[in-house]
Amino acid sequence: MPSVLALFAHPDDIEFVAAGTLLQLQKRGWDVHYMNLCSGNGGSVQMDGPTTARTRLAEAEEAAKILGATFYPPICDDLELIYSVPLLRQVASVVRAAKASIVLTHSPSDYMEDHQNACRLACTAAFAHCIPNFVCDPQREAYLHDVTVYHAMPHGLCDPLRKRIHAGSYVNTTSVHEQKRAALAAHVSQKHWLDVSQGMDSYLISMDEASKRVGELSGSFEHAEGWRRHLHLGYSGQAIDPLKEALDEECLIHADYEAWLKE
Repeated sequence: MPSVLALFAHPDDIEFVAAGTLLQLQKRGWDVHYMNLCSGNGGSVQMDGPTTARTRLAEAEEAAKILGATFYPPICDDLELIYSVPLLRQVASVVRAAKASIVLTHSPSDYMEDHQNACRLACTAAFAHCIPNFVCDPQREAYLHDVTVYHAMPHGLCDPLRKRIHAGSYVNTTSVHEQKRAALAAHVSQKHWLDVSQGMDSYLISMDEASKRVGELSGSFEHAEGWRRHLHLGYSGQAIDPLKEALDEECLIHADYEAWLKE
């Protein structure tokens, strides 16, 4: 059974930008794995840090159950996700445990450092999947089959300097949107935090609107998630696109993407 691993920074990041793709792959027989690298301890003005971390851990575990995913616990607190060897060893161990063929993660350039560092750790950990001499924590055997990394669309669909980011492919998430929404709703503590910190009003409505916006950009789907495929060198023997291969007509390759790369 092929497997897909979502490696993102905080509880609810997966549900906002990647859960629909996980569900579409799951419908086609893929084994789904789920990890938030940060505890989410900073995400409250009502609870202290340890209480917030415990609350968000329970919510994330429930969300993973709704998605039918294998859950891996966080490895650090918010704003402490630094690109470092000790954290890299732990993320590499999860990649090997999942034996992932696809790794989904954040955009390399996003609005906050936790997202960007989660992306860097995910990429290096995926790169190390076949390197037996790289020691991971806990130690697990390397595996040799190809891995492909895909980057989600950044928050706001732009980089930190406000440059618009275009998706290379769009996954149709319309048929699984309600299950994706149910998984996001499991993160109950986030409603008040996002209301106060980012003025989102309703995090569920915000996700609905973002999903519809990406669907509009696809030109074909009501709800969608956008992806950019990482260069294959070091990850697979040749340039492959297992997401398109697995999802077929539910994954649309954007015809203008290669031209945008040259801008």
